[in-house]
Amino acid sequence: MKVVILGCGRVGATIAATMAREGHEITIIDRNPDSFRRLANDFDGKKIIGNGLSEETLQKADVEHADAFVAVTNGDNRNIMSVQLAKVRFKVPKVVARIYDPIRSSAYANMGIDTICTTCVGAGVIHDKILGKPYSAVEEYCQFGLDDKVLEAGND
Repeated sequence: MKVVILGCGRVGATIAATMAREGHEITIIDRNPDSFRRLANDFDGKKIIGNGLSEETLQKADVEHADAFVAVTNGDNRNIMSVQLAKVRFKVPKVVARIYDPIRSSAYANMGIDTICTTCVGAGVIHDKILGKPYSAVEEYCQFGLDDKVLEAGND
């Protein structure tokens, strides 16, 4: 599988390293060249310095031939805009955006964009761990807390 990853932070580097070891063709994009230090020395994927919202950068990453595009930068807007660009402009069949804001994540998911809200997933796992409950499926955690009034109060 050919996968393009936007964001070489801890999550992006972990996904890239793991999938590369599994034999997938990985290209990772980040604006900061120092971010690539998170990758293992034996990482054999392609590293691109650039802006993931730039068509030129995405073309350099050969995104039009990718099977999947993952956006895991620290910015919700950047992640959602880049996956939309990959999906609509470059016709990438599978796109996933990490979104911190549960309300945004739910809204984009309702529009057909695969999102993972690490805020909801983390809160759900911690909740179940504290209560000694068995872990649920990720899909269930992605909705964790969305009915709570806490989310209506604003960001934190």
